[in-house]
Amino acid sequence: MAVNYQSLAVKGVQALSPYQPGKPIEELARELGLNPAEIIKLASNENPLGPSKLALAAARKALDELCLYPDGNGFDLKQALANRFGVAMNQITLGNGSNDVLEVIARCFADSDSEVVFSQYAFAVYPIVTQAIGARGIAVPAKEWGHDLDAMSAAITERTKLVFVANPNNPTGTVHRADAIEAFLDRVPEQVLVVLDEAYCEYLTGEEYPDGIKLLGRYPNLIVCRTFSKAWGLAALRVGYSLSSPEIADVLNRVRQPFNVDSVALAAATAVLNDEAYLNRSREVNTAGLRQLADGFDRMGLPYIPSAGNFIAVEVGERAAGIYQSLLAHGVIVRPVAGYGMPRHLRVSVGLPEENERFLDALAQSLVAAGQGG
Repeated sequence: MAVNYQSLAVKGVQALSPYQPGKPIEELARELGLNPAEIIKLASNENPLGPSKLALAAARKALDELCLYPDGNGFDLKQALANRFGVAMNQITLGNGSNDVLEVIARCFADSDSEVVFSQYAFAVYPIVTQAIGARGIAVPAKEWGHDLDAMSAAITERTKLVFVANPNNPTGTVHRADAIEAFLDRVPEQVLVVLDEAYCEYLTGEEYPDGIKLLGRYPNLIVCRTFSKAWGLAALRVGYSLSSPEIADVLNRVRQPFNVDSVALAAATAVLNDEAYLNRSREVNTAGLRQLADGFDRMGLPYIPSAGNFIAVEVGERAAGIYQSLLAHGVIVRPVAGYGMPRHLRVSVGLPEENERFLDALAQSLVAAGQGG
């Protein structure tokens, strides 16, 4: 009898489905016979500006040493992060994207006897890593598409080891202000770790929004995760990091894979931290793009979730799957979010002005074809 090798996997992994990323341009071109140069991708919350020139120059220079292993400790990048944020280098854990750090945190601090709390409509990686390690995931019902922090604190039990909070949240774009986050942290027992996922924090401006790094001194059970994939424009290189107490970072670095961030990524990330003009331009384009998309949805009478990220979730109704396919036929890739429990919505990343306009035109045509517009 043939062996069912899937049945040999640990129980949590057996029940998982693979994470579904946004469809690549090349894949759509092959499927529909389209010209790749004429396809726009607004599916993966990528930076539409392209990479920073400083990052490109540093990456090209690093290519000369591809035969050598990278710096396993990431000294230069850690030093740059420490200088920028006023933290010690031993508070930093580097990852192959922030997803990598999130998984390491779960593996270090939770097991099959543990509970992990997260919100409905939150980043898919939280339940994935929870289930993979055999822990029990507690998905707290959302409030107005965002985290219900009161309900999340009430869901904490003696078995709770971790709480994941995304601020801003993906895929809904909702955000909590500083006072709400601090009040939540005050209610969490000190033996429960709170992972504050700030992947989109660079798009926030204003003192009313929290800066998790500034809270580390007051809350020793806090871990702040960030990434270079979004506002910093380095999604392809996969660089993320967490900031925490030195004690927590020491635990994470025991499990973190050696050389988990490559030399090109380390060089580019270190360089881009000096490109403040690029970051400011990223914010400006994003703010204008969110406004452009929201205005377009208003004209079409489509409800949407106001977003603090570099994307926006729009409600297109029960035919969302068909409208998604219609957009693909127009050479426009967005992100269906039925897997997040949002079957009536599509998530759209902010692009350049002309890309946003092309999407809006294609959406209007798709709605008419589906009998939802006029």
